[in-house]
Amino acid sequence: MTQSDKQFSTKLIHFGKEIDKETGASSVPIFQASTFHHFDLENPPVHDYSRSGNPTREALEEYIALLEGGSRGFAFASGMAAISTAFLLLSAGDHVIVTEDVYGGTYRLLTTVLNRLNIDSTFVDMTDFEQVKQALKENTKAVFMETPSNPTLKITDIAEIAAWAKERGLLTMLDNTFMTPYHQRPIELGVDIVIHSATKFLGGHSDVLAGLVVTADESLGRRVKQLQNGLGAVLSAQESWLLMRGMKTLKVRMEASEQSAIKLAQWLQAHPGVEKVYYPGLADHPRGDVHAKQSKGFGAVVSFDVGSGERARRMLGRVKLPLVAVSLGAVESILSYPAMMSHAAMPRDVRLARGITDGLVRYSVGLEDADDLIRDLEQALDL
Repeated sequence: MTQSDKQFSTKLIHFGKEIDKETGASSVPIFQASTFHHFDLENPPVHDYSRSGNPTREALEEYIALLEGGSRGFAFASGMAAISTAFLLLSAGDHVIVTEDVYGGTYRLLTTVLNRLNIDSTFVDMTDFEQVKQALKENTKAVFMETPSNPTLKITDIAEIAAWAKERGLLTMLDNTFMTPYHQRPIELGVDIVIHSATKFLGGHSDVLAGLVVTADESLGRRVKQLQNGLGAVLSAQESWLLMRGMKTLKVRMEASEQSAIKLAQWLQAHPGVEKVYYPGLADHPRGDVHAKQSKGFGAVVSFDVGSGERARRMLGRVKLPLVAVSLGAVESILSYPAMMSHAAMPRDVRLARGITDGLVRYSVGLEDADDLIRDLEQALDL
């Protein structure tokens, strides 16, 4: 049976390096080494220095490339290291079109770092294809998508944008953190580069910081490899191993969390103290039909607006079960306040224009019992 013949859940366990060829060990060895001996100077070894390549990290990189259906995979020290490296495929004078309610760290990178390198960006509502087309400039070189977006879960038609970009010779990049390759595989829809904050659902246990990049073709892979080696923001062998361990349970974790997320979203929608609920699994979610076309599930992130910053902060102070913290995608539920956490770097007027209000909170549903999560929110919302 070839890898292409295997179902996704089988690939998660049998990805090609799950058994060590030398010892038969049932886990990829952790090569805790910074450098490698040259037995023959005329025939240098495959690995010479761990920044350039480490066997444990390479196992992870091949793993994510397989899951995303790409050509090459690359592991970085964080999600932002992965995003930053991908953007450095651009050059001074280039322009990129970006999802408007993108993750706050990506917004900060584009508006405070890359702009100093003369890489310009235009943020648009990618639910409106006309806005994307109107943002095109003579120096536009790339389109960066995030769908569902963070934190309002807006849906971009991946295939539509990718086809349009390809006709114009534009590079397409997509942050697939929320959906993971279990639910959504953008390369199959025409995207050139897929990016993950693997700290989130892929790792799944709030114990590893990591970022991943997958390229659709080998030529692009060679360019990313050059940047990875040159910049050096690579993932350690220990954290590569931890991430692989977490990824093996991705399917069952995503399925369980999604079931609870749907139940929680429906309950929130009926609650009188909640003004708006954002979740692709709700029947009235904007462009839910587009999401259903390009994704196999709805994910485990539910955002909702309680009407004001004061109410949001009181609720955050009263919940008992979820972590009140930055991040998402873990076995434990995590409740975040975008205005002061993930999107704190975004100016308030810009944030409000994107629908990220002072009353908006983001709930990453974990593996607790859904009824317990609901009871906890019920007492917290009794304001």
